[in-house]
Amino acid sequence: MDRRQKKTREAIFAAFTSLLAEKSYHQISVQEIIDAADIGRTTFYAHFETKDYLLKDLCEELFGHIIDTAMGLPSGHYHCTCGSAEDSVFLHLLRHLQENDRNILELLSSENNELFLSYFKSNLKKLIVSQYAEKGMLKENGLPEDYLVNHISATFVETVSWWLSRNRKESPEEMTEYFLTLMHPIIGE
Repeated sequence: MDRRQKKTREAIFAAFTSLLAEKSYHQISVQEIIDAADIGRTTFYAHFETKDYLLKDLCEELFGHIIDTAMGLPSGHYHCTCGSAEDSVFLHLLRHLQENDRNILELLSSENNELFLSYFKSNLKKLIVSQYAEKGMLKENGLPEDYLVNHISATFVETVSWWLSRNRKESPEEMTEYFLTLMHPIIGE
């Protein structure tokens, strides 16, 4: 993708994010996004087939960086290992959320939060598989691995929701400690 295409895509994301902070996803029209981004209809559709594809790509962009970074992939900047609260991927995720890159906290707290939390959970499952399941760090206790991965990701998403509802009164370190205390029977160290 060339620089011009990236700039246009960023303008569309910014316009869409701004609209999502103001109103429900289902109330936003493609025309409103086009107007806010100051682009033509053809340009919008050259980048995204539908508004749903735009949402999917926005979420992949938002959560992809955080997840890739936590997994230590080249697009990230930090490789962490699992185990204690000091080096947990969950702590890294919470720190990224606290930095509020691209206004992610507003989106997770908005009336559209179910959409974003669903995408977050989906991406989180990949992280849990790569950082815990594939490394044999889940205490299975006779339970299916996919059930445990789903449980961990759902619990973390609820932890983030609770933290946001309290205006992030607790530090990422405290939240990680709370989460890992709950997960101790499942996550091996």
